[in-house]
Amino acid sequence: MIHNNFSLAFIHDWLTIKGGSEKVLQVLLHMYPKAPVYTLVYAANVFANHPVTDHEITTSFINKLPRAQTKYRSYLPLMPLAIEQFDLQDYQVLLSSSHAVAHGILPAADQLHINYIYTPVRYAWRLYHDYIIEANLNSGIRGAMAKVILHYLRLWDLAASQRVDKFISISHWVSKNVWRAYRRKSKVIYPPVDVDLFRPQHPRADYYITVSRLVPNKKIAMIIDVFSKLDYPLMVIGDGPELENLSSLATPNIDILGWQSDEVVREMLGRAKAFIQVAEEDFGIASVEAQASGCPVIAFGRGGVLETVIPGKTGVFFDEQIPASLQKVVQDFESGAYKFKTTDLLANVERFRRERFELEFGDFVDRAWEEFVIDPQFTTEHGSNAEARP
Repeated sequence: MIHNNFSLAFIHDWLTIKGGSEKVLQVLLHMYPKAPVYTLVYAANVFANHPVTDHEITTSFINKLPRAQTKYRSYLPLMPLAIEQFDLQDYQVLLSSSHAVAHGILPAADQLHINYIYTPVRYAWRLYHDYIIEANLNSGIRGAMAKVILHYLRLWDLAASQRVDKFISISHWVSKNVWRAYRRKSKVIYPPVDVDLFRPQHPRADYYITVSRLVPNKKIAMIIDVFSKLDYPLMVIGDGPELENLSSLATPNIDILGWQSDEVVREMLGRAKAFIQVAEEDFGIASVEAQASGCPVIAFGRGGVLETVIPGKTGVFFDEQIPASLQKVVQDFESGAYKFKTTDLLANVERFRRERFELEFGDFVDRAWEEFVIDPQFTTEHGSNAEARP
């Protein structure tokens, strides 16, 4: 049971698109309905009729800069400074949810800071070298500047991690990356999935599907490249800066549908032949939603998907993040080499239910607050060390 016997504020990196972390935030806002939200950038038009609009929203100075709602990543060098400007002294519990800088707030000695972490900032840590290569920053003045900025971001990020009393990771994969980057241990609580909203549809259709933010690290271009050669029907759902470029790459068998409502996504997942995931996901809510729709998953076998998909029962993995590896597994799938039971898919997603998340997360916050009240220095003596090393 959630006691709510403390004042709480949420700190979220940015609210510019409805993705997986925003789905989690929506559940958290339901759990703590009086809590305000602090975020670097807020695109109000995107979140019209969203539960976040029922909460007090405070943004940073970046929100007032040119094109901040769409080009917010351009202001990365300013983000550490911006997140530190939030005045949060009126709250007893600070709950940050981050994949970038939200955990870098400045808590006081009498405030408990819990961070729900999706990943240590990818392009500064785990995917640093991939980012440098993909962004063509290996050489030149721009490249040198980017490397210096990311170097100092890592230094700031490491210092910021010490401002967190308790880390909660979205998967064991993320927990390992938190340990690698920060040498901090973390509790694993899987994100919530509204599995009851998804269901298999009959008859199933003949198309494959992917649902994702259209950003470079999701590698949607690779999926399009493979399916343009195979000529199997593919549906791509999602929005982001890569939308125009990906649309230009699509062949007639590929439909780039852009953003779609939740109702449309559920209908299309329920009829799809298989869900395609090429990115190294930290958890991957969309792949769990696919399984809840009776749709098996074809995924790159690395990251959080190893915890959400059961190979041979609810999906199949390919070993190399290259077109040839994806192409082979899709061709094998198409030939009927893999057989999946809807009952197995539906049984697997039961462990990711929203109700389970609310119970685990609420209990964790309550217990952490009770410990903190008794001993504000509990994180130094016990803290994350209470959890086992990844």
